[in-house]
Order: sequence, then structure tokens, then C-alpha cells
Amino acid sequence: TVWLCKQRQHPSSNTLTRGEARQDPNSVSSLLLTTSNSNSIGSRSHHHRFVLLSKLPKKSTDSLEPGGGHHRRKLHSEKKYLEQMHWTRSTMALVAAFACGGRFASAFVRQPVAYRSGFLLSSSKAHQKAIGTGLRRSRPKASSDTLVSLIDRLQKDGKHLDIRFGATQLAATIADQEVEKPQLPPTFPLQGKNPLEAPPRMRFAPSPTGSLHVGGARTALYNWLVAKKGQMDFPGSNSAFVLRVEDTDVARSTKESEASVIADLEWLGLIWDEGPTDKIDLSGCGPYRQSERGNIYIQAAEKLLQEGKAYRCFCTPEELEEMKAQQEAAGIPPRYDGRWRDASEEEVNKMLDQGKPYTVRFKVPENSRVVIEDVVRGTVSWDAEATVGDFILLRSSGVPVYNFCVAVDDALMGITTVVRAEEHLTNTVRQALVLDALNAPRPQYAHCSLILGEDKQKLSKRHGATSCDQFRLDGFLPDAMINYLALLGWNDGTDNEIFTREDLIDAFDLNRVVKSPSVFDMEKLRWVNSQHLKMMPMSEIVELVKEQFEFENMLKDGTQRTDLNFVNFASCATALAKQMMQVTKDAALNAKAVLGYNLPATFAELKDQEAIVMIKRGNFYGIAMKIVEDYDSGNFPLPTEADPMSTFQDAFGEAMETTTPCEFTQGYQAHMKAIAKEMGVKGKNLFHPVRLALTGEMSGQDVTKQLSLLAMASTEDSVIDSEKAGLVTISERMKRLKCFCESIPEEFRAPTAVATKEEKATTSSSDELSATTSVITTGSTSTGTNQKDPK
Repeated sequence: TVWLCKQRQHPSSNTLTRGEARQDPNSVSSLLLTTSNSNSIGSRSHHHRFVLLSKLPKKSTDSLEPGGGHHRRKLHSEKKYLEQMHWTRSTMALVAAFACGGRFASAFVRQPVAYRSGFLLSSSKAHQKAIGTGLRRSRPKASSDTLVSLIDRLQKDGKHLDIRFGATQLAATIADQEVEKPQLPPTFPLQGKNPLEAPPRMRFAPSPTGSLHVGGARTALYNWLVAKKGQMDFPGSNSAFVLRVEDTDVARSTKESEASVIADLEWLGLIWDEGPTDKIDLSGCGPYRQSERGNIYIQAAEKLLQEGKAYRCFCTPEELEEMKAQQEAAGIPPRYDGRWRDASEEEVNKMLDQGKPYTVRFKVPENSRVVIEDVVRGTVSWDAEATVGDFILLRSSGVPVYNFCVAVDDALMGITTVVRAEEHLTNTVRQALVLDALNAPRPQYAHCSLILGEDKQKLSKRHGATSCDQFRLDGFLPDAMINYLALLGWNDGTDNEIFTREDLIDAFDLNRVVKSPSVFDMEKLRWVNSQHLKMMPMSEIVELVKEQFEFENMLKDGTQRTDLNFVNFASCATALAKQMMQVTKDAALNAKAVLGYNLPATFAELKDQEAIVMIKRGNFYGIAMKIVEDYDSGNFPLPTEADPMSTFQDAFGEAMETTTPCEFTQGYQAHMKAIAKEMGVKGKNLFHPVRLALTGEMSGQDVTKQLSLLAMASTEDSVIDSEKAGLVTISERMKRLKCFCESIPEEFRAPTAVATKEEKATTSSSDELSATTSVITTGSTSTGTNQKDPK
């Protein structure tokens, strides 16, 4: 009888091992094939075991009796046994091929003389070859580009190390052992080496207690740049940018914060070479979450205990509080007084027997001094005994403290240089002492200065956006953020301020990082972002602008980014704002302002002083009423319904000078000339009243393009939600304009003597220059371009 059963985790008690089959010849013989879910030795997932059981005839199982009886069997007995096994072995191959996808099927059809259990049915090599004829199926040739085949090949050579948790066991021993927890290896990667001469291995180690902020992003960037340059200088080496999650603060660390930090790093393009992952870790340095490395820290603490470099402290919290109060009363800086430092073994054992809780403290060597050569700050030294005292390694709960974890991890991961903020400088004392006690080489240190706000205080939320995710939502480009963050404490010795990623990798050098604080200048960041926008193709900018429309919640429900109407609208909105755009959000906000209409219902409600002065000059009333009259009669030119995008042809194709204006633009220009001739006005006395009447603003982009964008958003198949976007159609504008004009006092409905005199004294060319200057210099929610209205 042949059947297939699958059991999870460890084999159940009723499953026979090879040894048991050998010891009990009367039992069911078993052939065991073990695989893991990931088909890899490094997987920590549950193991699957495929067990194929075959009930053999009693006579055939006699040959399996211990004592070497099979060597004395005659050839005909062996042949008969093999004949009985023929059907069983063929069936096993078929079942295995079906269940295992063919990858392990050949494990069941090897020559019978080469059993995995070590049994040998015949000593005759010639006979062995004959027996396998017709039954053996060749093993599929392993593909050199698969990870599993690579591991298989290394295991066959007996050279592959166990890649789980940094353990150093040979692969040949793994089949007989289950490594449940990460282990502390006997040596460290950089032991006996000079870290400064090794390929750079850099690490960024955030605590998942919130979002990734500007300071942390700069630290990650500097580490990433050094690692990337190292990979260029040492091709094929283990140079890497390592992401390590320091989540030992159980009360504050969350998976949501970890996911947020990882997402921010991915957005910035700071992709790590080693870090938290569900995939196979080939580095030998994982896992990369401190919460998963607890066993390593316990073993490291035990090692220090055995070597007399640490000791157990049984002080109660009350005793420690009393100790602190006495020291403060005496004017002494509070620190542990070392009362359990030299306790006898009998005292310690007595407390252990009583089950008293204890912490593990580091035994700071007497008269010890820690000196480092900081890349940024030069030589820094501390009197270790006076500065830190005998600090805690493991709390009474068994949870390791931050500095102990960091030191152990830096040593095990082979970190060559630690780049971090200057607020971590004091942590270096404890970490250096632990590294020295473990006989692990210290990495090089570089402590960068803090980033300050414009008020010269430490950058915080009160200064505005500080988290990377907020900058993403505000429309900043990852490359621009990388560019600007690099400049916060570093320069390449030139006046250049715009760098691509490749430029930064080539130019960056830790020796050029300054120790003076840097000031975060939002306006400078916006300028850097605008320069990067200018280097991007229009199509890429449009994709980012579409994202901003989603952030601003201006779209109808169900709108997809691939919708043609959305693509067209976003393209036109981008073209309209491109000249004034510093961040991609500007395009969405500008479009929102264009779709809106800020002209109040009455003249008394008008707040814009420039508009009030212009209306009082008397030209606005007559021009505005003329526009209303022409619109009501159907004579006012409007964008072509069939192709409103034609107005933007100059933005998508050729330059304005070589492009023939569209039908709507030509009609609008002709209509403005007719109004100017009929009313005897020109220049700013014409264009300012027209702009305010049609857009509700005193300045802005090309009026024809604004009206075209409004027309695109007002159609039935538009992707813009009128209510969410605050859209005011052209017909609604004309109604509001008429009401507004009716509220203008009589004395402001005709040109004043001053206005008439200025009109006669000013030439057309100077008027146009004045109007253009007004557009450039007058601020508004929809302003910022030097484009002037077509005439």
C-alpha cells in the first residue's frame, strides 16, 4: 500500500526515522524526503515533510536486519528482493513527481545500491550498475541562476555555512539540528582587521516610534552615499548599506511606524542591501530587527559574565532611588556605586537560590579612558569610570538596553563606520567599552551636527513639515530632497548646489562634513525642487501632478489615473502652472484657484486694495458690463467644446513664436481689440478689468488658458468634482459679475479725469510693459508667471 501524507513542523511521533527502520525490520519501511516551504535552508518557516510509506514483504525486510546480513545474501535473493521493490519504487517516483513538482522526484529513483540510509545490498560495482538500468531517471540539471540551486551546490561541496541568525555551522550538520534562535558566533567579521581598510559597511538604525524626519533622512543618506561609493571602489565585496530596526523600546515601537519609515526610505530611493525581509538572508548577519535577536544579546551578556567583565546586581528599585537621593544631596553626579561589583560567589548564589531578580551590569575597568577619532569632530575622549559608572546591559526583565544591543549588532554585522547625529556622541562611551570587552574592533565614528530651524532652535514640528511623508504629500521630488539634505552639513568645495544622485555618490566625502549646525531653509528647498522639475520631462511631471489632485480630493469618486480625461486635464493644469511651479502641488492648487472665482457679491465686500483702486478709476464698470452683454447675446468667444486642449498647443509642442494660435485664442484676441477700440482703452486699463471680470483675480496666467481649463472641468464627463474643487462655471461667473457691477457706486462707473489723462499720456507699448510688470510683481493664489494676455 502506498500513500502520501503531509505533516507540519516536526515529524510526528508515529513517523519512523531511518534509524528506527534499521532497528525494527518488522515495521513499515519508510523513505523520508524533507523540504521547507521556501525550498531553502535559511527559511524560518514551518517545515513540511513528505512521507512515503511502503509495506514491504516480510521476506524482503529480512535483508534489512542489523549485523551486515545483507552482505551474505546470495545474488538470486537480492534480485528477487529488487523485483519486489520495482513496482513500489516506480510508484514512489510518480507520486513524488506529482506532489513535489518534479524537483525532488529523482530522489526516489536512484540506484538501489546507493541508499541514503547507508545500506548496501551488493558489493559488486558491476551488479550495481546493472540493477539501476531502466529505473533510474537523471536528476534535472540545476539552473545556475536560481538561489536554490546555488545553495544545493554549496551544500554538496560542504562549504556552505548556515545562513540563519549569523550562525557558523556547516550545512552538513544542519539536517540533524534545529536552530530555533539566533546564536552568538565565536568570532566577529572584522576581528583582526582594520575597519578603515575594509570595504565600507554602513548602517542606518531607526527606532520605529514615529515617522522618518529630516535629521534621520540625512543620516540615512550619508550612510547610503558612503556605501554606494564603496561598492564602486570595491566591486564584488560585501560593502553594503544595512537597515537595522532598533525596536527594543517595546512600549513605543510599532509595526506601523516601522512600515512608515521603510516606505519613506523607499520613496527617497535609499534602498538597503541588507535589512528586514521575508526573503532568504544570505549575508549571515540577520535578523535585522533587534526584537528578533534577543538570544544573541543574552549570550553576549553571559560571555561577559563568564569572563568577569560583567556581574549580577540585585539592587532593588528602592535601593537605587535612595542611592541617587544621597548622591544628589552630597552634590555628586548620580551613578551606580558598584555595591555588587565585587560580591562573592556565595552571596550571588544565595540571591539566585532565593529567586531574587537582578540586572546584569558592565564592569567598567578602573581608570579607563575612552578615546575616539571622530571624522567630523576630531579627537574626543571621556573618563569612562567618572562618566558612566557600571551601566546596565540586561534589565531584570531580561530585556537588553539600547547601547548594549547597538554595540553587539555593530560588531556582528561588520559595520566599518557609524554615521549619526551628534546627540548620540555620549552613547559612544558605553558602546566602545562593550566592543572592547567583546574583543571586537571599534568602527569609525562620524557625528554630524544637528539641523536647526530658521529661529536657530532644533528643528521640530513647530517649524512646519519635518517628516519625509509630509514633503511627499506637499509635492517635493525625492531627488530634490536628496540633493538638499546632502547640503545640510556638506559641500563639494565648489559653488554647485544642484546634484543628481550619481553626482552625489561621486562627490560625497565624510571628510567634508562640517561640525557647525545647519539651518533648514524651506525656500531654498523649494528652489532646489524647482530646478529638478525643470530637468524632468513633461510626462513624468504630469504623473506626479495627478497624484496631487488625488491628495487635494478634487476628483470624482472612481476616477482612475489612466482615465483619458484625467490625463488631459492634468496635462493642461501642469502646462498652465509650469513656469511658476516649485513643487508639483502648486499645479493642483493653481488649478483649484483657476476653477474658483473670488469676486465677491458686492463692491463693499471687496478686500483686494489693488482691485478697489482700479475699479475707482472708472474703467472696470463699462468693460465688465460689455463682457456680460456680449456673453448674454452669445457674442463673447469661448473655448472650443470639441477641443479645449488646443489652447495649450504651445505648451505641448512648438514654441509660441512658431505656433499658430488656436481658433479660440484668435477670436479672444480679436474681441479684446474690438472692446479696446469701442471704449477707447488699452494696456493695463483694459487687461486688468478684463482679468478681474473673468477670473476674479488681478493677475495670473494667460486668460485664454484659464478659460480653457475651466471649460474642461465643466463638461459632464469631466473627472473634476465641482463641489470638492469649488468650481464656478462661466455662466455662474457672469451672473455674479453682473450683480457685482450693479453694486458699484455711480461715481466709479465712468473713467475719472485722472484716468483719462493717464490714458492719453501713456503709449500703447508702455501700457503693455506696465501690464506685464504688474502680472510679475502682483501676488495671488493663482499667480507666479510672467506670461501676458494675448492681444
